[in-house]
Amino acid sequence: MAHVLPFPVPTFASTLMLRITRVTDTGTPTLIVSGRIGAEQLPDLRKSVEAEKAQDVVLDLREVTLVDVEVVRFFMRCEQQGIRIAHCPAYVREWMAREKRPT
Repeated sequence: MAHVLPFPVPTFASTLMLRITRVTDTGTPTLIVSGRIGAEQLPDLRKSVEAEKAQDVVLDLREVTLVDVEVVRFFMRCEQQGIRIAHCPAYVREWMAREKRPT
């Protein structure tokens, strides 16, 4: 069963839109994250992830098209907390790896 959470969030110059769909078909809550995500949408994404805190949760990023550095850092913190990230776009995964490296 899928539930679309009401987070289409228009922002600055180019409109960034965040959509979060909660799916529990496999027994594990999965948050399918879609669209462009910037720092302004992060509170909504964080709230959705925290709502699943008592259970295992998977972030499915297959439909993510654009992120900024704050979002990349959030994804890194999620993984550190044991949240699984599925279908992560290659550019996001590479960015996460670069953020982990010491400067």
